[in-house]
Amino acid sequence: MRTLHTAELLVAGVGSAPLRDGAVLVEGDRIEALGPFAELTERYPHARVRRWPGVLTPGLLVRGADTLLERTYYPDDPSETTELGTDPVSGQEALDALKMTEARWGNSARRGTQKLLARGVVAVTGRFTIPAVRTAVVRSGLTVLPPAPCEGLPALNPFAGRENAEEAFHGVLEPGAPARFAVFAVADLDALPGEGATTCVATVIGGRLLHRRR
Repeated sequence: MRTLHTAELLVAGVGSAPLRDGAVLVEGDRIEALGPFAELTERYPHARVRRWPGVLTPGLLVRGADTLLERTYYPDDPSETTELGTDPVSGQEALDALKMTEARWGNSARRGTQKLLARGVVAVTGRFTIPAVRTAVVRSGLTVLPPAPCEGLPALNPFAGRENAEEAFHGVLEPGAPARFAVFAVADLDALPGEGATTCVATVIGGRLLHRRR
């Protein structure tokens, strides 16, 4: 079934001119067309429509995800947050105290990948050595790329250390490209790094809506 995703502003890629009331038409796991919403609804009157607030952009890339998922523990809410708090746990001494097992790492990684999807992330770099973590990442739908240089400490926020939002883009939105994008509830692209990736309202990977803010 074709689906039209439309937002107040569409940015197709690095250097692309923002398109007011733009839309992306998805068929299966690929982008079939993009352009003004009014034109696409006329051409595809039977497409399902998803309306989003803010800015629709390519999905984001996070570097150093092996550190985020294999050397950081995400407490389970609510069973562990009373004791451990809600912040991620890192540092070898703190992790040793948790007596981490592979199963526990896998559960933590699932929570970690959910946090990444909730920030518009569609791809990560890193080399995963814990099988349960690797399985969690693959099942999440995130694209895994080889390790790459990371300025500063890896962070869940894809905009950390970036001068502008476009530096965090992964890929471009165009016909035939993978249907992999995110939508952020901000007024324009310039506002995104300051307001943060937690303004993400939707993340689509392979044409599937993998995150939707409630």
